[in-house]
Order: sequence, then structure tokens, then C-alpha cells
Amino acid sequence: MPAQQTPSDQPSLWERLDRPSPAPRSTLTPQRIAAAAVAIADTEGLDAVTMRRLAAVLDVAPMAAYRYVSGKDELIELMVDFVYGRLPLDTPAGGWRATMHSLAVHLRAMNLEHPWIVRAAAPTVLSPNQLAVPERAFAALAEHGLDADTTMAVFRTVTGYVHGSVATELALENLRRDHGWADGEETRAALAPRMSYLMGTGRYPAYEQYLHRATRKDDPAWHFHTGLNCVLDGIATHFGL
Repeated sequence: MPAQQTPSDQPSLWERLDRPSPAPRSTLTPQRIAAAAVAIADTEGLDAVTMRRLAAVLDVAPMAAYRYVSGKDELIELMVDFVYGRLPLDTPAGGWRATMHSLAVHLRAMNLEHPWIVRAAAPTVLSPNQLAVPERAFAALAEHGLDADTTMAVFRTVTGYVHGSVATELALENLRRDHGWADGEETRAALAPRMSYLMGTGRYPAYEQYLHRATRKDDPAWHFHTGLNCVLDGIATHFGL
């Protein structure tokens, strides 16, 4: 009797989709499935995406999407790949720095447009369009003599900055939405009693100076680009690039 095939031995979603289908071409395609699911997640959140809801949006039989995906886990993989597939990976001339800067800017925009992807794009979700991002970065860094581990460290440093920055932006947006605060002014007004007490202790003089002198508190794009340039400057200086 042949050994039973375990789930890890099964062909991946991408391997199956790369195979030509013997069935007649259908109006339902992986791209159409992904686009519909992404639209649901963008407006209602990732938890709202179910196979039944997807079928209703696509106006197909409940089991129709199972021709391509085995369930919600693979559907999320398809969604993540679809969103990453929209990233512009063609970068202007300028070497590794221009490439890394462009990737970072586009990754931030992608995550802000699709907040659910922070949760969905787990390290175990490996898709063709996801892997195209490190492929582009590695190729840009390849001519500078960095070893493989250092190349990955540089890539993770830049993407880690992006993810941390985006997480802060989204957390603030969620806080404002949950409390009904329209903007930074309303947020600071609501938090003023707590902040006044903390500043009144006299333990945070440097931070108090920031509160009084800062003029870009409500400019996340400026903060992102300034921080990104600091990261890239550090990489360039450390490795002499």
C-alpha cells in the first residue's frame, strides 16, 4: 500500500495554478476571485471574507471558487499575491538606494491601502509576487559584494522599518476611528489631561520640548521619508555603499 500523502506533500496553490487546466475556460478566474476578495477585505476587514460571501459577490455557486483554492487559507494567499502583484517594481536608475527607497515607499502605500495585509502576509505565505520584492532588492544589492546573509539583513532592515512605521500609522488611525476623533488636534485634545499630568511631573523635559516645538506632528509621510533616509544613510555608511 502506498504511503499516505500528508498535507505538506500536496502541491502548493501556485504549483496547481501553473498547471494547464483540462477543464474548459470559465469566466471565474483566480484573478477575479482575488479581486473580489480583496474588495471585501478593504471595505469590511479580513474576517468578512468567507467562501460563501465571496460566492455571493461573484454571483457564482458556493463551491465554484473551490476549483482554484481549497479554502480560506489559500484564498488569503491568492489575495496577498494579487495585492503584491500591483507593486511597481521598475525603479529609476540610481543603484541600490533608489531601488530600496522605491520599494519602501510602495510597500508603505500598499499596506496603508490594504491594512488587512499586515495580518494576512505571514512569513509562511510564499507567493510569486511576494518573492518578486526581495528578488528585486537582492538583484540591486548583488553588485556591491555583500554576502547572502548580509544582503538579507539589509533587506529586512528596510522592510522592518516600513512595517514598524505603517503599524504606528494604522494604530493611530484605528484609535481615532474607535473614539470618533477626526484629526490630530482632536486626538491631542482628548489626551490632553493625561499628557498634562505626565508633563507636570517634570520627568520628561526633552519630550515636553518636542510637544511645544514640533510642527509636523500630523505629517506621517514626512516622518516616514525622513526615517527612511536615516535608515538608508546608515546602511550606506556602515557598508561603504
